[in-house]
Amino acid sequence: MSEVAAAVAADLEDRVPVALGFECPLFVPIRTQPEALTSARDGEGNRAWSAGAGCCALATGLVQVAWILREVRRQVSDTPAVFLDWASFRASGAGLFVWEAFVSGGAKRDGHAEDAEVAVEAFLRLASETNFESAIPAQDETYSLIGAALLRTGWASDRGLLSRPCIVVRA
Repeated sequence: MSEVAAAVAADLEDRVPVALGFECPLFVPIRTQPEALTSARDGEGNRAWSAGAGCCALATGLVQVAWILREVRRQVSDTPAVFLDWASFRASGAGLFVWEAFVSGGAKRDGHAEDAEVAVEAFLRLASETNFESAIPAQDETYSLIGAALLRTGWASDRGLLSRPCIVVRA
């Protein structure tokens, strides 16, 4: 993880736009009906964020995402803009775009590195499209774990980020 943080920080320091994906749920819905609180997000199918692998990835991601963001921010002289919206990131030409990688089912490979490659390949295919949409849209009220991490690590101060989802790329 230290190598990832250093590489991202070096590119941001050189004003190279960086897209950074994390393979864990970065937002979850807060449903209006209590019996649906742990239901899958639209687009997840039978791989609900609240089931086995999703829970594990979420719990691990809570600390790993915050750690990486903190380390990257610590290594850059000026905190670059951070984006959860693809169109705004593309228009800016600089900064950090954060997205969720959703690698499951037949897309899974033999290890984390291979899963990361699959996610990046899926991201690159979508990033070339003019209408880059999330595989999992915002629904009901959103609790943004990436928004909380951005606030916690000082990348942002807008508390509105706590309810903003990010783009999900499904491989």
